Amino acid sequence: MSSNMRGLTVFIADIRNCRVRELEEKRINKEMANIRAKFKDGNLNGYQKKKYVCKLLYMYILGWDIDFGHMEAVNLISSNKYSEKQIGYLGVTLLMHENSDLTRLVINSIRKDLEELNEIYNCLALHAIANIGGREMAESLSFDVHRLLISPNSKSFVKKKAALTLLRLYRKHPDVIPATDWAERIIVLMDDTDLGVTLCVTSLIMALAQDNLEAYLGCYAKAVDRLTKIIVEKEYSTDYVYYKVPIPWLQIKLLRLLQYYPASDDRNIRNKLHNVLQTIINNSQDAPKNVQHANAQNAVLFEAINLAIHLDCESQIVNQAAVLLGRFIISKETNIRYLGLETMAHLAACVDSLEPIKKHQDTILLSLRDKDISVRRRGLDLLYSMCDVTNAKAIVAELLRYLNIADYALREEMVLKIAILTERFATEYQWYVDIILQLLSTAGDHVGEEVWYRVVQIVVNNEELQEYAARTVLIHLRSPSCHENLVKVGGYILGEFGILIANISGASPMEQFNTLQSKFGMCTHQTRALLLTTYLKFINIFPEIKGEILAVFNRYRHVLDSELQQRAAEYMTIATMPTDDLLQTVCEEMPPFPERESALLSRLHQKHSDTEDKRTWVIGGKEINKDRETARFSTLGSRSNSTDSKFKNETVSNGNNGNDGNGEFDFLHDLEGLDLSRQNGHATTSKPLPAGSITPGSERWFGKLLYNTEGVLFEDSQLQVGVKSEYHGHLGRLALYFKNKTQTTITSFTTVVEHVKNLVITTPQQPATLISPSGQIQQLFHLECQNLFKGTPNVRISFISGTLHTIVLKLPIVLTKFMEPIELNGQEFFTRWKQIGGGSREKQSILQSNVPINLQGLRAMISGFRYGILEEVDPNPDNVVGASVLHTAQGGMTGCLMRLEPNVEAQMYRLTVRTTSESVTNEICTIMEPRLTNDSS
Repeated sequence: MSSNMRGLTVFIADIRNCRVRELEEKRINKEMANIRAKFKDGNLNGYQKKKYVCKLLYMYILGWDIDFGHMEAVNLISSNKYSEKQIGYLGVTLLMHENSDLTRLVINSIRKDLEELNEIYNCLALHAIANIGGREMAESLSFDVHRLLISPNSKSFVKKKAALTLLRLYRKHPDVIPATDWAERIIVLMDDTDLGVTLCVTSLIMALAQDNLEAYLGCYAKAVDRLTKIIVEKEYSTDYVYYKVPIPWLQIKLLRLLQYYPASDDRNIRNKLHNVLQTIINNSQDAPKNVQHANAQNAVLFEAINLAIHLDCESQIVNQAAVLLGRFIISKETNIRYLGLETMAHLAACVDSLEPIKKHQDTILLSLRDKDISVRRRGLDLLYSMCDVTNAKAIVAELLRYLNIADYALREEMVLKIAILTERFATEYQWYVDIILQLLSTAGDHVGEEVWYRVVQIVVNNEELQEYAARTVLIHLRSPSCHENLVKVGGYILGEFGILIANISGASPMEQFNTLQSKFGMCTHQTRALLLTTYLKFINIFPEIKGEILAVFNRYRHVLDSELQQRAAEYMTIATMPTDDLLQTVCEEMPPFPERESALLSRLHQKHSDTEDKRTWVIGGKEINKDRETARFSTLGSRSNSTDSKFKNETVSNGNNGNDGNGEFDFLHDLEGLDLSRQNGHATTSKPLPAGSITPGSERWFGKLLYNTEGVLFEDSQLQVGVKSEYHGHLGRLALYFKNKTQTTITSFTTVVEHVKNLVITTPQQPATLISPSGQIQQLFHLECQNLFKGTPNVRISFISGTLHTIVLKLPIVLTKFMEPIELNGQEFFTRWKQIGGGSREKQSILQSNVPINLQGLRAMISGFRYGILEEVDPNPDNVVGASVLHTAQGGMTGCLMRLEPNVEAQMYRLTVRTTSESVTNEICTIMEPRLTNDSS
């Protein structure tokens, strides 16, 4: 292309010939100035625009900031010439980001290209959507992309790009894509004759099905059929054979997709799938011809083994796979060892008998010393999954030995797993105590607080363990390299159970105290505070060492740390009281801890959170994965008697509940007191509104909500929108209520808020996508005024009720909502009025009211604008004087004073506003003046 544009070729050559950056910058600036002049001239044809945009793109790729030329790129998109349109799309893709204001300008042009019968134009538009991928673009164009995907007239390569574009939009904005509504039409495409289309559609379905299992249940049978055709019946084009493996990418995706669902109850499907898996296992016996063949073959094989384990971990196929895995984990190839260990960990996490895996225990232990850290990590996962009562001591001992030389990235995870295994498989208390205390001594800073918390819980709850624990921890405390976490455990245990070993040689009360005191000076303030509590308990159980402990309390009554000072002072007072009644009450023995889930397990599960392509199992034993499987499939309908324990009937939330389960709507309850019975204002449109357009007729509700905290925001024949809100300082909360007024279910319900600068709007959770007939759902917004903001944010509401409907409303969130009324007497008001002064900080307006003035309603409106009305300040009782303070997170507080002089006979006002900020003054007047003109009656 550059050969057809001589100017571009010369410019690129000039840049490449620049030997230093200064010369390049000089040439760039000269070219930018020339391009600016050409664009301002405006008499450019398509070829010239294309050439200059190409130059800008080249400069942008080199790293120079380009702040002009965007409109020329947008204009090129509308060209009828392919070369110009292509450069236009390239410019838009490179120079614009998803939140760019100019993105709105290209949406209509992109939609036009999507509707063209020209496949090349379709593909250019799809590329732009996928690369920019903004929310507004997703809302406006996702239905057009879906239409191209399912259209029988679309070419195969257009369908492939449409599927991947939808995948990109769903990953970025899942709430915008009506995944459940499109399920049937998308699943059908898995039968497409073009394997490339099937591959792209399967990628899309994998993402959609993970979040919508029930809706995409039909893909299960189609995946099995497609695998049967490819692997068993060998129905595929030679174009899709990769090193003698037919389309391995599609095989892997289909095998992974099947793992998202439980085994089918259809005997025919089960037999087909068994034949597929057996064929894959048999094909793996053939020696690979080269590295590429081996990689493709093994990738399919490992995914097939994972599926076989998922379906039935006791099947003959899994037994064959276990033998193969034993060979893979000793392979010389790092990737093969990695996959072998990971797949064996999956097997260990699901199988009833671990004996086939235990045969390879020595090899797995050696993997902890592999040169590759990813292999070492997988080996650790496998050891954790395959551990049971019979091999726990050997595995834990090896992990403790390896802990000293393990990578720092692995140590924290290893500590958690050692602690969990020790607790889970301990057959004798002494072994548990020895291992945990050794772990605390060895791991040092890598031991989280959850570990020593759990040790204390177990010791307190097991009486037969307490004496041994106290004796052993005292021995460890005498080690010169004792870690602080061990000091915490020792302080707690000796404070509670030190009396049990007081008569043992070397464990007298004074020796226990001296041992702890020797570590006191090297500990942090938090540990010292814990030890002071231990010393108070020592006074209660060992009164003979009271004098030595009181000396410590007395010394720490004067330290700078407030926590230590307060504890020492209080403990000193309790210990020196005439009687020991309060001391004995305070130091009563700790009761057993209530049974709860181990915090160690919770912490470990957080470290193994799911990625975008969710793994269907977790590292751990069979019980953990069984519970996980039950939870994953709980939304699917009952499939058979054999699987009733797994599946329950799906309950679809229609949004009628009054809160979100976390108390988020406690202050709102429901739309109590709001008049939601009116039937007027038909404003719904069957076509999406352009960005920035407000639904006609919605202003009349919006205006009244600027000075009210609740009411109706919008209403038509399909939907009713209500509002409730509260504000405190620079923070606020606003709830929207959506009521379905029809007798059909509203689907694909989404809301999108267009944000305003300096106003932070966050949503704890998205509303339900379905509203049942006459049902209602709610959505809460958290608000924060960071600084002065102008205007109001818009909310775009879209849903399907027969056809697609889009409503765009202004949210009643304005600057005055973040004002707090204050009370002033006459003298204080006029003093502040004069301090603010006139000039730019004052604005005075003469307003003509369009409705009769109601003085009582007028005062209520001013109060609703968050002004404190000051009585007996103005000599004219009809005048309204108000005072308030605007709160912002970054700008602090701004004083706001107001005086309103109504003339009832002439239906006129004089509004005077003074604030300490000119911008705030103007914005307050902008908000109040239209309401005074139209609403004061």
